[in-house]
Amino acid sequence: MPSAAGPETVQQRLSDLESHLEQENPILLNAVQSFRALDRVAYDTALLPRNMSFASRVPWWPLISVLGTFSAGKSTFINDFLGQSVQRTGNQAVDDRFTVIVYSPEERSRTLPGIALDSDPRFPFYQMSREIERVAGGEGKRIDAYLQLRTCRTDQLKGKILIDSPGFDADAQRDTILSIADHMIDLSDLVLVVFDARHPEPGAMRDTLKHLVVNTKNRADSNKFLFILNQLDTSSHEDNPEDVVAAWLRALGEVGMTTGRFYTIFSPAAPPIADATRRERFEAKRDADLEEIYERMDQVEVERAYRIVSSLRATATELADESIPLLSRALRRWRSKTLWLDLLVYLALAAGLLFWSISVGDWQGLSYQPAWLAWLESEGVARGKQIAIGLVALVGLLLHLGARRVAAGSARGWLKRQLKGKQLPGDPLAAFNANVGRWGQELFGRPAGYGTWSEGRVIEVLRDCENYVQTLNERFTNPRGLKD
Repeated sequence: MPSAAGPETVQQRLSDLESHLEQENPILLNAVQSFRALDRVAYDTALLPRNMSFASRVPWWPLISVLGTFSAGKSTFINDFLGQSVQRTGNQAVDDRFTVIVYSPEERSRTLPGIALDSDPRFPFYQMSREIERVAGGEGKRIDAYLQLRTCRTDQLKGKILIDSPGFDADAQRDTILSIADHMIDLSDLVLVVFDARHPEPGAMRDTLKHLVVNTKNRADSNKFLFILNQLDTSSHEDNPEDVVAAWLRALGEVGMTTGRFYTIFSPAAPPIADATRRERFEAKRDADLEEIYERMDQVEVERAYRIVSSLRATATELADESIPLLSRALRRWRSKTLWLDLLVYLALAAGLLFWSISVGDWQGLSYQPAWLAWLESEGVARGKQIAIGLVALVGLLLHLGARRVAAGSARGWLKRQLKGKQLPGDPLAAFNANVGRWGQELFGRPAGYGTWSEGRVIEVLRDCENYVQTLNERFTNPRGLKD
């Protein structure tokens, strides 16, 4: 497990990122500064420790993920795109790890261990060991068994990152692999889902299809998924290879994919199809589809900018609409329960003391004259009454602290149930614990550090997001048809 970075390290990384974006994309530079504004709100409310940043949750480089089953031709497709044999290929599983492929000016391609990704916030899978540990206890320390970083010198990689995945039809470590894949899908700007045309019965991989298709159809970013039927040249001997495509389309439709672009390709390096007529027809379709796929891959930098702004807006919205309101509700429950417990305990204590004092004859009419107070005064204790009051106050304080603790446990359990299955910006549970540890916070029932200034800061970030989108639109569109 990587050690947590200090606040200075995190801020230095953000400064380095700003320096990089200052020339590359000024809009994203402003987005980093907006993330910093959200960080300050989260720091003040204890929703985020000062050695973390919301900006670290976002990959700042364009990401393209390639998913699919074993031997679907993912690695061959990547090698063809890069123009180099970077990934191993074969009919069997040749790589059982997620491989992040990045550009390097060195001629020699290098393979680096998973910790290179787990400990560097600039790349996807930063602190992925924690997620692996959550899914499979004890596996977090084996990060190198799940991830690797590979370098390659090719112009095709400049300005983007490729991620090759292991096959999804593996039984071993399946849950962990699927969890990492879901994380990767969320981060990616473009997701290529590759199927193997050599398997004539796609229904045999229904579970894999369900995970790769059903979970994507209702996503707001479903347009980033491209479904590719690879190695179609293996069907060239058939009279009707379109039947193979139709079978796959039916299988995808059965698991929920009724819309979306479906491509049919095979490797340009594959042996030529013997029949000249069929070869011309297959290659024409392949080349047209590959051209469209490559064009989408080249456009990920544009999609990256929108994706980051969208992530910024989502973080600000969820922070204002979910994290802070949920924290506030938990604190109000804690406050209400504490005050009610105080009232009940004090009433019970007062009733008990009254009953006891009456039973021992400490009341003279309506005047309270306890024997122990007379004894204190007879012993020369000049401030007997003050001491008695102090003792009563101490008992009251101890009872109040007990009420705080009991109420906090109840509200904490409620908050945990509300958070179950949710991924919110910040950590409302940690913020709750920090608030209940503050003396006197039960009098307010709202998060410490959150007020008019904080609300205004979040609103300003949301307004900035609109400006960022408009600026991006002006860069890439021209509805009026005016010349530059």
